[in-house]
Amino acid sequence: MFSFYNKHNNSLYNNLVKLSRNISFYKDLSLKDNFETRVILIFFHLSIILVKFKKNNKNNFPQKIYDNIFTNIEYNLRELGYGDVSVNKQMKTLNKIFYDILLKIKVDDSNNLTIAKNIILDHLFKDTSLSEEIVTKINNYFKNFYNFIFELDDVIVLKGEINYNFK
Repeated sequence: MFSFYNKHNNSLYNNLVKLSRNISFYKDLSLKDNFETRVILIFFHLSIILVKFKKNNKNNFPQKIYDNIFTNIEYNLRELGYGDVSVNKQMKTLNKIFYDILLKIKVDDSNNLTIAKNIILDHLFKDTSLSEEIVTKINNYFKNFYNFIFELDDVIVLKGEINYNFK
């Protein structure tokens, strides 16, 4: 009836949640402080981690950890009061958003990260006007996050021991 849920394998997810709760996203960049925005920020961070694993080409990102992250998001939707039908519909939408983000993050041969401006506008700033300064700040944040993650050992990343601070 219920799938087995491994509570002890949440360190990467918990760290992604912590990164998505960075006050500067909401205070300095004027993002809406809600569940959807936080999940999208988790997706940006996770996508960058996956790009790092692909670029290193040494290790594949473990499916078990990937599944655990999405299971946690599903459980959080249920905690918010969504029913079975709504959760399934919402998870389908969130999966599309995740893959849209993942496919539009590129790393060139010089190891420079590029995020398409429209992906930031489409998913983080719906229905709001956006200055070029804010787009630049978000891009700088994620470029610095990528550079930070790229220097970390894969095992440390998988354990969720990411102590990234950017102001």
